[in-house]
Amino acid sequence: MSDEYFYDEATGEWVAEADAATVPVAAPDGVEVRDAVGNVLADGDAVTLIKDLKVKGTSQTLKRGTAIKSIRLTGDPQEIDCRFDGIKGLVLRAEFVRKR
Repeated sequence: MSDEYFYDEATGEWVAEADAATVPVAAPDGVEVRDAVGNVLADGDAVTLIKDLKVKGTSQTLKRGTAIKSIRLTGDPQEIDCRFDGIKGLVLRAEFVRKR
C-alpha cells in the first residue's frame, strides 16, 4: 500500500492524502483586513468612504459616502486596491472605509 503525499505550502510540510482533510485551511496571504468599524474585508467587497479624501496627484476629492465596488486586498492589513472613475491605481487605507 503506497500513500500519496502533497506539499502544503502554508505549513511547509509534506502531508499524506488521507490526512489532507484535517489540515486547516488559512487565508491565502494570511492577512486579515478590517474596515473602520471592525468588519473583515475580502476581495470583491463593496465599501463606502467615511471621510472626504483628497487624491494625491490629482485635483479630485472623493466625498464621504462614495461607493467603491469590487475591492482587492493588497497583502497589507491597512491598504486596499480599487478602481474609481478617472483614477487609475487607487489605493485606500482601510481605516477610511466601511463595508456595505
